[in-house]
Amino acid sequence: MDPQRETPKKNNTEHLIADRREGIGVCGWILVSFSFLLLLITFPISIWACIKVIREYERAVVFRLGRILSKKAKGPGLILILPCTDTFIKVDLRTVTCNIPPQEILTKDAVTTQVDGVVYYRIHSAVSAVANISDVHSATFLLAQTTLRNVLGTQSLAQLLAGREEIAHSIQAILDGATEQWGIKVARVEIKDVRIPVAMQRAMAAEAEAAREARAKVVAAEGEMNASKALKQASMVLAESPAALQLRYLQTLTTLAAENNSTIVFPLPINMLESLGQKNRGG
Repeated sequence: MDPQRETPKKNNTEHLIADRREGIGVCGWILVSFSFLLLLITFPISIWACIKVIREYERAVVFRLGRILSKKAKGPGLILILPCTDTFIKVDLRTVTCNIPPQEILTKDAVTTQVDGVVYYRIHSAVSAVANISDVHSATFLLAQTTLRNVLGTQSLAQLLAGREEIAHSIQAILDGATEQWGIKVARVEIKDVRIPVAMQRAMAAEAEAAREARAKVVAAEGEMNASKALKQASMVLAESPAALQLRYLQTLTTLAAENNSTIVFPLPINMLESLGQKNRGG
């Protein structure tokens, strides 16, 4: 078997926390014993300074002689802090809103835009957020700015305007992977506004108007073609039945008489007049 595969993988969230098994040593235990003895001597006055309350949405990372106690955060509830040997740092686990200011971005098709966004994240590992980085919130803010510029720089203006949701998911995946070792979980990324130059807005509006006019002309041409086909079929039907043409004449006359009461000159076919004349001579 490959020995490289047998090598255990270290947890990314605690890769900077040393895995020491020797403990705090004899001197450390002596100092802790003196600290505990001091707590007992000054009891109950010292209890008010040593008992700390951790809220439900907080965790406390306790350091004893400079080392993280039990390699995990404490809380919520009451925790005991020994005097002189213990210190602690509170970490807020609630979701944090990070507003990304407008970033000047040059898109793939050489268009200058200003894009701003918002990132929602929270701390899921208090120990990693304290031990692996000095200022987790500032680092996440700067990384979000850089990631936004890098991702949007690979997109064209059309992709940026039409695919905001896909771009936001891509930025979220990149941020989530990069901040995992800091104990950060990125919950959501949103692109709020995309600002383009006024000249580009006018050009895009003119292009859209020209496209709409072209579509309108195509639709009108298709309508004329369909109307001509219908008229051709109607003329063929009327040519087969002369009486149908006369009925069409009468229908047109009825329509005009209902709308405007005026004198109407209605043409009569010559063959109808000839048939009437022949009947008169025969009678």
